[in-house]
Amino acid sequence: MIEVVNPEETGKRTLNFIEQIVENDLAAGKNGGRIVTRFPPEPNGYLHIGHAKAICLDFGIAKRYGGTCNLRFDDTNPVKEDVEYVDSIMEDIQWLGFQWDNLYYASDYFGQLYDFALDLIKRGLAYVDDQSAETIAQQKGTPTTPGINSPYRDRTPEENLDLFTRMQAGEFEEGSRVLRAKIDMAHSNMHFRDPLMYRILKMSHHRTGDTWNVYPLYDFAHGQCDFFEGITHSLCTLEFEVHRPLYDYFVELLKGEDNYKPRQIEFNRLNITYMVMSKRKMLQLVKEGRVAGWDDPRMPTLCGLRRRGYTPESIRNFVDSIGYTKYDGVIDVGLLEHSIREDLNKRAPRVSAVLNPIKLIVTNYPEGQVEWNATDINPEDKALGTRDVPFSRALYIERDDFMIDAPADYYRLSVGREVRLKNAYIVRCTGYETDAEGLVTTVTCEYLPETKTGQANAKHKVKGTIHYVSTSHCLDAEVRLYDRLLTVANPAEEKDRDFMDMLNPDSLTVLTHAKVEPVLAAAKTLDSFQFTRLGYFNVDPDSTSDRLIFNRTVSLKDTWGKIAGKRAQ
Repeated sequence: MIEVVNPEETGKRTLNFIEQIVENDLAAGKNGGRIVTRFPPEPNGYLHIGHAKAICLDFGIAKRYGGTCNLRFDDTNPVKEDVEYVDSIMEDIQWLGFQWDNLYYASDYFGQLYDFALDLIKRGLAYVDDQSAETIAQQKGTPTTPGINSPYRDRTPEENLDLFTRMQAGEFEEGSRVLRAKIDMAHSNMHFRDPLMYRILKMSHHRTGDTWNVYPLYDFAHGQCDFFEGITHSLCTLEFEVHRPLYDYFVELLKGEDNYKPRQIEFNRLNITYMVMSKRKMLQLVKEGRVAGWDDPRMPTLCGLRRRGYTPESIRNFVDSIGYTKYDGVIDVGLLEHSIREDLNKRAPRVSAVLNPIKLIVTNYPEGQVEWNATDINPEDKALGTRDVPFSRALYIERDDFMIDAPADYYRLSVGREVRLKNAYIVRCTGYETDAEGLVTTVTCEYLPETKTGQANAKHKVKGTIHYVSTSHCLDAEVRLYDRLLTVANPAEEKDRDFMDMLNPDSLTVLTHAKVEPVLAAAKTLDSFQFTRLGYFNVDPDSTSDRLIFNRTVSLKDTWGKIAGKRAQ
């Protein structure tokens, strides 16, 4: 979606192609000026960020044009569906900031769909086929060769009515019979070659129980449900474009002389680099224990992104920035990461955390003395005020902020070099201690009292600033560093490789000895913070009153490009 240069002055902006269609329909007076959209997920898994694009469109169109948007669960397959998924989908939609006007289920229309199927049988437009699914598929032909008529295609309406009602009565086994539309086995559109309408499934449904033994398939149910609900614009992704003629065919047979007809419009689906959008592959990751569950922060599910620290605003802004077109493509994940950085930069409080600590002893600072230095909670929003940060003789700093043999362009601590401790003093490194393996455990330094931040001698300059926490005031924490789940930007292009071989072995690093500012004792689950110099982090639901756990949402800068470039060399 592209904004005009001065939208406040002109009151206009460039419309995406779907908005233009809607405005044209309104101008033509179609559907009595009604705008009714729907978001129709199947409750067989958790929503991912690709669904967020559809949600923003379905609900956004309705809101913009004063219409309504329904949430309709496409619960026509009890084999895969569960109330757990229904609840999670509703939670995710509301978390994104949307609220449906009406809640429906495809199962609300099972009776009407069944009656419509009976009507088509009576009109000679549907028949019961006793062949297996494999045989039916073999008879379909190819796009360049016609299919073969089923030997059961010419059954009389009376015989088909008898068989179909007995299918519903439970007299036949699963897979033994299906109901097919009688259209044209030589049609150029393969979907018109006598598509399946109903199959036998003897499984309890999460809403209708054991009422039904036959269940409608998507191509038969979807358009009719739209019609029953009065949907004006049925928005779906491009893979359903070839289904649209069949959608229109069934609706035409259903509506009769009615002037109203829902309109299906397709848009490009969302594909993002280094992410897996296949529900089947995500399920494989969960079942094989490659991730901790559907809400693992590495997953592209909305619950996973929420747990990682993504905000609803960042996802909505991301979706708005990529827009809607008629062409599939792959969006750089860096754009999604930019969106959350931009959002959290405005709202996230700044705090200090040391992830891989070593001690820094300020030898000339009085023992037992503590200074509490006022620091901006967020310099981007002065209205948030300040927090008090303790400074004492014994501190923790990052291990990477000290080097024994430092190069000339290293601007952190090394013996004889100076650095500023953020919002405190300039210190000069005087020495260090190591353990038996030669690993540095403690660094010593002296502070320059006249160089305190805010009143420092302007002539005393240093090139580096590092952060710290006070050893006697800090809190212990676990920090989980999440990175991209895949090492391959576009796994769809790697047709000869096993998907599991593309997993990033470094997608999760757990640091168990981190130290954080005492102000974080009041942090609540999912609260977000910027850890100074390190990135944006949020409180994981696994946290307890005794143990804080933080997830890295995103680093301060995108360093992946450099790493990926080295791997490619």
